[in-house]
Amino acid sequence: MKTKNLHNLGIVFVAAVGFVSCDGLGKMVKKADTVTYTVTPQPLEMHGDTVAVAISGKYPAKYFGKKVVLTITPKLGEHALKPVTLVGEKATGSGTKIGYKTGGSFSYTDRIAYTADMKNADLKITANGVVKKKTKDIPAKKIGDGTIVTPLLTVKDEKAIMASDKFQKVLPVSKELEIFFVINESMVRPSEISRGETKEFKAFCKRAENKGFAMKNMNVSAYASPDGELSKNANLAEERAKHTITAMMAELKKDMVNAGKEESFYNKVTTAEDWEGFKRLMEASDIKDKDLILRVLTMYSDGEQREKEIKNLASTWTVLKEKILPKLRRSVSTLNCDSLSRSDDKITQLVNSTPDSLNLEEMLYAATLTKDLNAKMTIYKTAERKFPNDWRTSNNVAYIALMQNKGSDADAELQKADKLSPNNPAVMNNMGIVARWNGDRKKAKEYYGKAGSSMEVSYNQGVVAILDGKYSDAVAKFGSANTFNAALAKTLAGNYDAASQTIDNSPGKDDAISYYLKAIIGMRSGKTDMAISNLKAAIAKDGSYKDMAKMDLEFFKIRDNADFKSITQ
Repeated sequence: MKTKNLHNLGIVFVAAVGFVSCDGLGKMVKKADTVTYTVTPQPLEMHGDTVAVAISGKYPAKYFGKKVVLTITPKLGEHALKPVTLVGEKATGSGTKIGYKTGGSFSYTDRIAYTADMKNADLKITANGVVKKKTKDIPAKKIGDGTIVTPLLTVKDEKAIMASDKFQKVLPVSKELEIFFVINESMVRPSEISRGETKEFKAFCKRAENKGFAMKNMNVSAYASPDGELSKNANLAEERAKHTITAMMAELKKDMVNAGKEESFYNKVTTAEDWEGFKRLMEASDIKDKDLILRVLTMYSDGEQREKEIKNLASTWTVLKEKILPKLRRSVSTLNCDSLSRSDDKITQLVNSTPDSLNLEEMLYAATLTKDLNAKMTIYKTAERKFPNDWRTSNNVAYIALMQNKGSDADAELQKADKLSPNNPAVMNNMGIVARWNGDRKKAKEYYGKAGSSMEVSYNQGVVAILDGKYSDAVAKFGSANTFNAALAKTLAGNYDAASQTIDNSPGKDDAISYYLKAIIGMRSGKTDMAISNLKAAIAKDGSYKDMAKMDLEFFKIRDNADFKSITQ
């Protein structure tokens, strides 16, 4: 009896063992290493603040339990990606079917926001199997490495826009004098010389020469009114010009204006029949039949025919002889000279000693005469104090602050400039830089959108495009710029030869970060020697790149390389 009971107990035990093995979970745990996974890319890469991953898994034949529901959760470090459900051929529920006899596979993609702890993190597969009420965890398995973060090498090299001064070293100056003549006469009357306008003109000439103006020339244009014979008027206009020049030479000599003493100083132009002057005066007049006379000028181009038609308006012709024609019997003398500004040395001296003696344009110009950023800042702040209502002063203080990597200082100044000149393209561009430095690329793009079209705006949009993961766009925005960021964009876009050439042509080609990027280009191009030599040069320039390289998955494939180890130890 006792023996029979033991026999029955053995049968129950065997049945229990059979039941456990039939659920398939134990076998799946035991043979978990027979499952293969492929990860793309390997190592993982960060683009546009996210890490994208594609995983495919392959299950061998006679592995996947028929009634098993398996939930797979990839994890990058401590960050879980979306789960995927696989089901055995007899399991209930939705998911990818995996056969028992044939095995099977699954494909999976996901994207996760990048965080700094993902830079050196394992990509693992965790899985949990369920058969009815029974659950079992399948041991976690590393399937990949994360994460390449080369876009984060982007440097702060945005192009700020400085507001230009309107300073002119040479300012053209002119002064005009009209002398009127009696009908059919060409001599300059004493009454014209004694007129207040003539005295003022001569005084200006004297004052200009005394102030050191560059006296260029005097244009003398002489006219005859359009009444009378054309040939006679031509001679008359010529004589009026001649006598005007003679009178000017005499008067300026009397006032000791050296420039006007020589006849070569004068340029002579004559107009025999001043129909243009006639038309101008008619348009400005309130003379009866004004519109009719203007139509005559339009209808006839011949001077004699015009005069004949106008004289047919007898009463009007009388008025014209009194009010219009006398004003056309004249000469116009125009002095042309250049007002010369203070010299650069003088402006520099004054801005350092008595800056308040300079006007706004001189102060803004003075800042361009030094390369010292602190000196520039002092000048612009002085200009801002003295001329607080001109947006350029605050913008330029911000410009220097950006050059000094002082984003918060620049922001405060740009707020002032924006109030003085809302939506000013230069200010918008500079505010975009501050926004990008503060990590707000969306706001930066809004500002750049308001900043118009310029080399600076395009370049700055290129910087944002790198961080957005739009590398081809970044390359296009940078254009022909030879900078580190331009080279970085080409590297990320896969244009390795162009990237190397851009670095070699850049002002910072000998900087440690430039050598570091060339080492990455070497890795991506399959040129290990190039990678090692440039990495060695980067570390020689800046020792911090040693630890950086050890942690950088760009160099994942050569971590066991003896040369790599020797320069990163």
